[in-house]
Amino acid sequence: MDEYPEPVHELAAGALDPRAELSEFLRTRRARLKPEDVGLRSFGRYRRVPGLRREELAQLAGVSVAYYTRLEQGNGRHVSPEVLDAIARALRLSDAEHAHLTHLAKSKQKKKPAVRTQQVRSPLRTLLDTMDGVPAILVGRRSDILLWNRMAAAVFGDWAELPTREQNWARLVFLRPEYRDLFVDWEHKASDVVAQLRMDAGSHPNDPRLSALVGELSVKSEEFRRLWATHDVKEKCHGNQRLHHPLVGELDLRLESFHQADAHEQMLVTYHAEPNSPSAEALRLLASWGADATRAGTSTPSARTA
Repeated sequence: MDEYPEPVHELAAGALDPRAELSEFLRTRRARLKPEDVGLRSFGRYRRVPGLRREELAQLAGVSVAYYTRLEQGNGRHVSPEVLDAIARALRLSDAEHAHLTHLAKSKQKKKPAVRTQQVRSPLRTLLDTMDGVPAILVGRRSDILLWNRMAAAVFGDWAELPTREQNWARLVFLRPEYRDLFVDWEHKASDVVAQLRMDAGSHPNDPRLSALVGELSVKSEEFRRLWATHDVKEKCHGNQRLHHPLVGELDLRLESFHQADAHEQMLVTYHAEPNSPSAEALRLLASWGADATRAGTSTPSARTA
């Protein structure tokens, strides 16, 4: 098993506070619903708050207003799974949002946050090397890019030339201008990255490197600050990914992702094109160029790892 020591980051001031995260998450989920969305009558044209009032949400969830108010203030340490389920139903949360709510409500702060080394099983490197013609990436916590094959480098760039701390989807998307040109719908990609970081924050509120990453991006990127403030969460398992490659033009790829059974925080992400499509031909062209394939003037290595 290969071990990937965590890069040393300068810790951001403060840490991710699960109580504050819980409060803001519930408030933003409540604000996106209108009374008529959930079968309630809206009395009066003017409402002091956007979306549902606390008492309306409490009524839908079958709990007292005082109880729900304490929960939204971040005091949910002893809340029962049944109450969380009722609130999730009332707020019409997705499965990912429901899981995030549970993580935040049940979170326990530790005095000394411990960051575990991300480990990658050696056979995964062999697997990625054998995936000719299919860009494949292993992504870990905090959107760290742990492993990739030659085709991924040909499509997305030579990450081996970057410092280890820069081999991270969030930093690439928000801090490197060339990725705004690479992704046809950059805003959608950026939203996905932030939403998945939010999931990480709910599961690992004591991770100082995640806190440092969020702090750095918040300082350097206005777009990141805006998207982080929405508190949106989701896990992207599949979908379409449209790219504008500087050498072969537009690529319309299908993204599929697979969580590792023995390391659920790691996800193998693959990109493939429809058979006999222009994108499939473009991938074959990149594969035929081998080590000479480049993106924006950057040479592509053979299979490399972080």
